[in-house]
Amino acid sequence: MIHAVAPEVTYAASPPASGGPGLSERRRSTPSGLPPAGAKRTRKPAQRRKNLEILFFVSPALLLIAVFMLVPIIQAVRFSMYNWKGFGPLVDFVGFKNYVRVLGNEVFTDALVHNLVIIGGSIALQLPIGLGIALLLNRKMKIQSLLRTIIFVPYVLSEVIAGVVWFQLLQPQYGVIDTILSKLGIQGPAQGWLGTPELALWTVLAVLTWKYLGLAVILFLAGLQGVPSELYEAAEIDGASWWQIQRKITIPLLGPTLRTWGFLSMIGSLQLFDMVWILTGGGPANATTTMASFLVSEGTKRQNFGIAAAASVILFIVALVLAISYQQFILKRDSQPDDERTKRKKAKA
Repeated sequence: MIHAVAPEVTYAASPPASGGPGLSERRRSTPSGLPPAGAKRTRKPAQRRKNLEILFFVSPALLLIAVFMLVPIIQAVRFSMYNWKGFGPLVDFVGFKNYVRVLGNEVFTDALVHNLVIIGGSIALQLPIGLGIALLLNRKMKIQSLLRTIIFVPYVLSEVIAGVVWFQLLQPQYGVIDTILSKLGIQGPAQGWLGTPELALWTVLAVLTWKYLGLAVILFLAGLQGVPSELYEAAEIDGASWWQIQRKITIPLLGPTLRTWGFLSMIGSLQLFDMVWILTGGGPANATTTMASFLVSEGTKRQNFGIAAAASVILFIVALVLAISYQQFILKRDSQPDDERTKRKKAKA
């Protein structure tokens, strides 16, 4: 094998200029290993070309974000400053009065509470049920694929189809749910499950659990595939029970997946509109109104587009604050390096 040998470069000693350092002094003052002075000039065009390539491929996405996100947000903030009925020029400037009216509206504050209840109820119901089903389906069985498909089908259905189906099932007297209960000797609510204010919100929550449970199961199953089987084998050799294995190995390693699902569930619950609008329309007596259904009702039914715009901005701020808080206090640990996590654990200990 032939090796290329770099030619040795020799420097001839030259007398230093008047008042200037000699060659040996210049060598001592220059750090060794630095690239030549012209290297930065050659790297600048390459770096500039790389930046242009990134900008070229990212610009379509940035354009879509600007058109469909930034512009509507700016327009919503602008409309919220006017008393506007949806037609004609914006002339009746009211400033922040629309925000005061929205925050002082009991229907909107109740809608905010309903959203928070749906967030907590969705996590409290879907997390244990979805995790239990995922652990069951993670075992080898003959009908494993069929069961996964059955669990995931409700999530694939559109909200409109699922809402219409459940609206028919929950009808009083002739609905399938009340018919089955009457055969078992149980009398359903006289005004129906969706017509009773005390039961309407919990009925909607049950439908939402049925609808979105498949997403939780699929995400948990994907997270379970990343748990090394060697850990299970070592724990079984050590005599650990099934519950100890799940508590000490499966759930801790599934933590990033659980936290990511929790973030998606929280954002989806804040933006909930279509299922509520189809099942109850926000009723009865605003018992199931959400922030999204409130602003749509104000804009389309009452023609108060200024109020609706202010409600949409408040909804955006609430979602942004919750998302940043969740990222800061819950998801931040997943983005930290392992050494930082170890240091924090040792510091707490």
